Amino acid sequence: MIRLAVDMVILEKNEIYLIKRKNDPFKNFWALPGGFVEYGERVEEAALREAKEETGMDIKINKLIGVFSDPNRDPRGHTVSIAFLAEPHGTPRSGSDAKDIKRFKISQLPKLAFDHDKIIKEAIK
Repeated sequence: MIRLAVDMVILEKNEIYLIKRKNDPFKNFWALPGGFVEYGERVEEAALREAKEETGMDIKINKLIGVFSDPNRDPRGHTVSIAFLAEPHGTPRSGSDAKDIKRFKISQLPKLAFDHDKIIKEAIK
């Protein structure tokens, strides 16, 4: 079975918001906010919902970054992610699956979960 997910590159002043994952896989790794699309939900709605759940912020989606479908990108199984570039609105606070939230300079990103480094590279081209 293939699962559908969304990931958001939330940019503010040349910095990216990342969340520290609370759960496996990649527990305690930094990652883009994101998650699975629920049945009956549009991917854009899932992006807004997941951003709010994990970062406490509303986002404005600016554009589609791309579709990331490497069958090995998620150790839980084949997961296709639709990634969006977005801007934040509100005060960040970690929630849901996020242990922490922090803004990182693009030039000083930590080691990331999944293939999120590829998504970010595509977003800032």
